[in-house]
Amino acid sequence: MSDIAGFWAVIPAGGAGTRLWPLSRAGHPKFLHDLTGSGRSLLQQTLDRVTPLAAERVVVVTGVAHAVAVREQLPSLGAEQVLAEPAPRDSMAAIGLAAAVVEAQDPDAIIGSFAADHVIPDAAAFQACVAEAVEVARDGLVVTIGIEPTHPSTGFGYIQMGTRISGAATARRVRQFVEKPDARRAAAYLSTGEFRWNAGMFVVRAASLLDLLHRWHPELADGVRAIAAAPERLEEIWPTLEKIAIDHAVAEPASDIGVVAVVPGDFAWDDIGDFSSLASLLPEPDQGPRILGDASLVHSVDSTGLVSPRGGRPIAVVGLEDVVVIDSGDAVLVTTRERAQDVKRIVEQLKELGRTDLT
Repeated sequence: MSDIAGFWAVIPAGGAGTRLWPLSRAGHPKFLHDLTGSGRSLLQQTLDRVTPLAAERVVVVTGVAHAVAVREQLPSLGAEQVLAEPAPRDSMAAIGLAAAVVEAQDPDAIIGSFAADHVIPDAAAFQACVAEAVEVARDGLVVTIGIEPTHPSTGFGYIQMGTRISGAATARRVRQFVEKPDARRAAAYLSTGEFRWNAGMFVVRAASLLDLLHRWHPELADGVRAIAAAPERLEEIWPTLEKIAIDHAVAEPASDIGVVAVVPGDFAWDDIGDFSSLASLLPEPDQGPRILGDASLVHSVDSTGLVSPRGGRPIAVVGLEDVVVIDSGDAVLVTTRERAQDVKRIVEQLKELGRTDLT
């Protein structure tokens, strides 16, 4: 896939990934880790996917605590291409700031926002979807990429597709965004064939995004534009910005007025929300658990699941199905794939105990 003129890639790199503790920590979150055994961190893989489309027009937005690590992992980016948030203000402020910085340099630019912690094995299919999304966005629409569901997940939000957009290859109008459903509703969504998973990818003119944001959240739009115009005011303005997700701030209200489109994405995608989903991404051995790390350290008898010996010590599992054993060196997690979503409760307990050294 070749470079797309006027297209900028924005990579929000935030979040602590508490369901992946003890591998993912506040000081070294999941996007900085290689969780697929590829030799590249999730952040590096994201840059690899978008670079053919945007060449050197890439902006990463991350927390000030992670800016040094991001720059170390992405040495090809200039200092001005890594924007450091003084504190988390949710996705709209982060993406809005990047949009404002890009708009100041290129008023006609189209941006695509792609989270730093997603796994997409088929880069070519992803790039083809983005290319179509850019063409649709040239007409002033907000475009999202909707992932073909593989099962009735209760862990993702959904997008309901509407009518085809004239002249577009596959894009459709968005009828509505819906929050994470229960199992019954998720199954009902899939039975209609009209719903896609919401992967939080958005392609839109930078100016259009900020103008729409101004319509519903004028102070937030004005704030990020003011920072872009005078970067020295970042510390002054940033704490005053509203905390809100881009879905709630722009995507949902914009879909209500008919200016949001969706390009169906028929490629494998995962946001590695917990150790169960991580296990699904790793190669399945002929016998024994899936392993993230040095396989010579793992010994198993009649066991399945996921084992990660990052601490460098041998790990043995006997007679356990779908077990999860994670050794990070300073902490060990033992759970099951079924209870993987509950790992975040351990992080909450540690915080209550004041064990910030472990979180």
